[in-house]
Amino acid sequence: MRGAAAVLTGLVRTTRPRQWVKNVLVAAAPAAAGELDDPRNAARLAVVFVLFTAAAAAVYLINDARDAEADRAHPEKRHRPVAAGTVPVPLAHATGALLAVLAVTGALALCNAMTGALICAYLVMQLAYCVRLKHVLVVDMAVVTTGFLMRAMIGGVALAIPLSRWFLITTGFGALFMVAAKRYSEAVRMADADGGRGATRALLGEYTTGYLRFVWQLAAGVAVLGYCLWALEGGGTATGTALLPWRQLSVIAFILAVLRYAVFADRGAAGAPEDVVLGDRALAVIGVVWAAMYGLAVAGL
Repeated sequence: MRGAAAVLTGLVRTTRPRQWVKNVLVAAAPAAAGELDDPRNAARLAVVFVLFTAAAAAVYLINDARDAEADRAHPEKRHRPVAAGTVPVPLAHATGALLAVLAVTGALALCNAMTGALICAYLVMQLAYCVRLKHVLVVDMAVVTTGFLMRAMIGGVALAIPLSRWFLITTGFGALFMVAAKRYSEAVRMADADGGRGATRALLGEYTTGYLRFVWQLAAGVAVLGYCLWALEGGGTATGTALLPWRQLSVIAFILAVLRYAVFADRGAAGAPEDVVLGDRALAVIGVVWAAMYGLAVAGL
């Protein structure tokens, strides 16, 4: 019984519960469109969150099963349940395959065909990343970025909400900013630790820190530009019953959030984005202010 509990705990750990916070992005499009006040939409979003979490968990399980041998030689990854032998490789493969099938069929049954197709596309892309694409320069970052973008898109797809070009541009390049900043931080840490040997990622040693800095700075600039163009599209004055032009004013909080995150990126301390987002009090306050301004803009107050 104790062994079964250890295996179950290992399976849960392999699905990376700390990473589940990323899947909150499924609410991004409905929130931007002001569709979260309908209980039916909120219930469907909760279903989408669970389905996407299952799809992401499937990828983690299959990835760890494939990389078990290599992970055993790594000083940190050898502690992962599959590499450590707590979870048998065949069980990880089987559980991952089961979760993938359940995620797709659940999306088709509980949402719509486009939601199922998007989850299926996510699974195919991420599994291709595990097998081959993580070894291709630039493409590896593009795939990870696209995964974030799919998270942000799927809520709108499930609720049949049209996705604006500004939403896609801002979300896509915002994700690339965080992905490149993570790679940059890992490269800086690696260089400081061993002069560039022992990369924790297959391609990390082939990127220069200068190139990764260029990518995250470029992506941050495009994300800010996209957000500003969206916010200013409606003019700079209050409309309807709104007291202030909240949509335009939210640009200030958005830029401050990017600048605050860039502090950690510049220090090479953005290797774990979830820790930065959840652990920095100033960034959390800026995020709350931005959400409040955006909420007021959507509500027209």
